[in-house]
Amino acid sequence: MTFENHLAGTATTLCYCWRLARRDGTVMGFTDHDRALTVDGTLFEPEAGFSASEARSALGLGIDSAEVDGALSSDKITDADISDGLYDGAEVETLIVNWREPAQFAAIARATIARITRSDGRFVAELEGPGRGLDFVRGRYIHRHCSAELGDERCGVNLAQSQFSGTGELVSLSGTDRLVVTGVEGFEQGWFANGVLTWTTGARSGKSERVVDFRHEAAGTVIVIWQAASVQPAPGDQFTIVAGCDKRFATCKAKFANSLNFRGFPHLPGNDSAYSYVTADGEFDGGPLVP
Repeated sequence: MTFENHLAGTATTLCYCWRLARRDGTVMGFTDHDRALTVDGTLFEPEAGFSASEARSALGLGIDSAEVDGALSSDKITDADISDGLYDGAEVETLIVNWREPAQFAAIARATIARITRSDGRFVAELEGPGRGLDFVRGRYIHRHCSAELGDERCGVNLAQSQFSGTGELVSLSGTDRLVVTGVEGFEQGWFANGVLTWTTGARSGKSERVVDFRHEAAGTVIVIWQAASVQPAPGDQFTIVAGCDKRFATCKAKFANSLNFRGFPHLPGNDSAYSYVTADGEFDGGPLVP
C-alpha cells in the first residue's frame, strides 16, 4: 500500500516528525509518536516531547507561522543551548509519517525558528515560513551610522593589531554581567565598549559576549557584558577581547583612522534641517551641515 492509499483509507496510523537543522550543522529529529522512528535516514526520538500547536497559513505575501513545544528534559535540547542562541535561525522540516511503515512519509512544511520562549521546564518555538525572508533588508539603509561590522571586509580594520585587541583573565564575577578582569589595564576607558569578548578557557570556552562597557574602577578593570548566559564563567577563565565601534564617523576617523572606508552617510542633515527654513544668520557656503 502506498502512502497516498493509506491516507485515503478509513483508518490511519499517522504521527508528526520534526527534523531540526541548526546553523552549526547539528541535525536532530523529534516525533510526537511514543517510540523512536527512522525516517529518510534520520532518527526521530520521542523523549523531547515535541507536540504541535496552532498553525496559520497567510494569504498573499504574509508569513505562515506555527508553534512546537516540548520539554527541556531531553539531553539533546538544553536550556543552556537555547540561552546561547544555538537554535536561533534553525531550519525545521515537518513530516507526516505512517508510524507502522516509516518509509511512507511526506514533507508538509519547512520553517525557520524565529523565537523561543522558556518557562516551567518547557519551551515553545515559534516557526515562520519561507515568507519570513521577505522581511529582511536587501540593500543599504541611508543613515549617518556605518553599516559595516568592525573588522569585516567592508570595514577593512585589522583587529589583530595590538592596539585593537587584548587578552585577559577573569578575577571575579559580580551579578551576572559585571566582570572584574586583569590583563587589559593598559587600555583607555571605554576602549572595548561595543566590542566582543571571546572566552578561550573554562565552561564558556569558544563563546562570545557583546561588551556594553569597559572602565577602570577602584575594584579593578571592569567589563560589563550585554546579557547573562546560562553557563557562567569562573575566576581564572581566560579570554580575548577586541575593540568596539559605535558606528559614528568621528569614532571611525579618530579611533581607527579608517574614515575612507566609512560605510555610512555622516553628512545627512536630518529631519530638523530638512524641515527648517532659511534665516538671516544661516551659513550658505556649500559646506556640510553636519561636520
